[in-house]
Amino acid sequence: MIKQRKSVKIDASGRALGRVAVEAAMFLRGKDVADFAPHLDNGATVEIINAEKIEFSKEKRREKSYWRHSGHLGGIKFTSAEYLWEKDPTDVLRRAIYGMLPGNRLRANMMRRLKIYTGENK
Repeated sequence: MIKQRKSVKIDASGRALGRVAVEAAMFLRGKDVADFAPHLDNGATVEIINAEKIEFSKEKRREKSYWRHSGHLGGIKFTSAEYLWEKDPTDVLRRAIYGMLPGNRLRANMMRRLKIYTGENK
């Protein structure tokens, strides 16, 4: 029997970044469903609107940094959250949700079901 996935719409305006990310990660994993199993992908499709209106403290926006490494000696690169926020506010939210999902084979499928929009409409 194939279950129909439900669709969830989250309005992020005026809410903290972490609160929105936790709620989205919970729906993506399917933890709101009665028959939750960690090895199955029973989560919902999540749409987040008004991503540019998320509350983000000035200190955290300036002090938080994301890093990546090329694998070579001295190949670490840092990017501030403030730079990412100005470039694309949806990227900061996407990274927060990505970090809250389990790091297994199901994470890529869960992230495909996540849609983040700036503004009211798609």
